[in-house]
Amino acid sequence: MNQSLSPVIPGLTEQTSTEAVISALRTLPQRPLQFHLQGTVLVPAGYHVTEVKAVTIEAIDCGGKANTWRETVIQLMDGSADEAKAGFMTNRKFLAIYDRVIKHIPVRPEAEIRFEYGNTALPAMQYHVTHVDIASEQIVVHLSTPGVQCKAGAACGLPAEASTEECAPESGCCIPQAPILLS
Repeated sequence: MNQSLSPVIPGLTEQTSTEAVISALRTLPQRPLQFHLQGTVLVPAGYHVTEVKAVTIEAIDCGGKANTWRETVIQLMDGSADEAKAGFMTNRKFLAIYDRVIKHIPVRPEAEIRFEYGNTALPAMQYHVTHVDIASEQIVVHLSTPGVQCKAGAACGLPAEASTEECAPESGCCIPQAPILLS
């Protein structure tokens, strides 16, 4: 079973909403919950959910357009060696933590959900969710690394339709300019 993706954040063509992931986890019996990147386990057994953030982003792109969107960021952290021996957190325990948090902060169901993870060998990063696989013995949340993209897109020449109120195609608004030398 895969959760479908819908665009909300300007410039992104795919994302998974908080509601899609949480709803999928609620419909299942208790199973170990794993987080994979490129087909392999990213977050080892024994992990903790250390923080749930309801984030509002207010930004202006290189074309001068203001955008606002929301994200839900769930931070995961490695546990101890003893906790790792106990195995992966179950979807029910994960949901109990999430439900406790949403009583206190306004997590938006339509917000993109991201999982933040890092350790001593891997810098902390906020991963996108591509889909959720449900198997008889486990649930796997598939993650992808974040990227950067021009959110002004059309206004900066991708494609060549542009508003006169924003930067024009070939204007160079989205590319680095020559350094200004101070004398």
